[in-house]
Amino acid sequence: MDTKKNTISNSKSWAIILVAQFLLFYIFSKLDFAVSFFSKFFEWKKNWHVALFSGVSFSVGDLIYIILGLFTCYFFLLNIKFRTSKYIKHLLIIGNIFYFTYQCFWGMLYFQPPIIQKLPNRKVTDVEIKKLTIKYLNLCKSERAKLNEDKNGILKVLDFAKINQEIINQQKLLPKNISTKNSIDIISIKPGLFRGFMSKTGILGYYNPFTSEAQYNPNIPSTQLPFTMAHEMSHQLGFAREQEASFIGFLCAHKSQIPELRYSANLYALRSLIKAVSYRDKRLAELILKSFSPKMKRDIENELQFVKRNEGIVSDFFGVTNDLFLKSNQQQGSITYSYFVNLLIAYEI
Repeated sequence: MDTKKNTISNSKSWAIILVAQFLLFYIFSKLDFAVSFFSKFFEWKKNWHVALFSGVSFSVGDLIYIILGLFTCYFFLLNIKFRTSKYIKHLLIIGNIFYFTYQCFWGMLYFQPPIIQKLPNRKVTDVEIKKLTIKYLNLCKSERAKLNEDKNGILKVLDFAKINQEIINQQKLLPKNISTKNSIDIISIKPGLFRGFMSKTGILGYYNPFTSEAQYNPNIPSTQLPFTMAHEMSHQLGFAREQEASFIGFLCAHKSQIPELRYSANLYALRSLIKAVSYRDKRLAELILKSFSPKMKRDIENELQFVKRNEGIVSDFFGVTNDLFLKSNQQQGSITYSYFVNLLIAYEI
């Protein structure tokens, strides 16, 4: 009886500690000095953290998730089988360690001062947005005409290793008024182990904060792969917000000497701008889409076919949960991408 009471007491203690962590990190998120501390901690540890698992060819982070998932299921089933709560304590201990590590390594970075505060703040007219959209349309048409294709006329990327190195090189050239973060010297970007699951859920890539590995879905269309890599490697720099990682990834790719990387980033920017234009002038947005070159149209059709092959209940569910996650971390969901567009416009104009 005493053993049972002690088990329940221990479980309650770990539950209280977990709740206390929620409260503590919430308070930290409101304090500038605390956010600054965790940002500096990330800067201090990021290079050796990236290097730690860079030599392993597969995703160590995904393997850790698998092991943690198996342990969680094991303890949960034991709890049901023996009708006891003693295994709850083990789950709570894992949860406490997991949450504390996540917040220290990554979670607090969502509360860094936004990049938009470092850029000119002025009202942008509809005419300027439309002109910028036309500019990127012409850039994409010009670049796409020179790129390699497969037998189906779809963009073909020949050397991903070269692209990864180029992203690292471009990170060193980021404008100082936008980023003062130290660049990374070691490449650690890997295909995710859950690529089938990623395709079904619409996940292009993700950053693992526990192993500092940037991961991508190798099955996604080649038009999206280079920019996805630039985006995930921007997370490794310390940009937690999704739209800011996209903007930093764009800056790393926009002036690249590798045309496939440049085209992938500019195409992402173009689509984001077209979406912004459509809110103000749907007819113009449709005209711009019709103005895509035949090669660009083939690329877009290939992306649409990929989405169609993988659509279903799972992708719908993860679309909703992804929106909720982004909003819970003070980000916009996937309904609009106006923050990226605002960053792009402030940078360009």
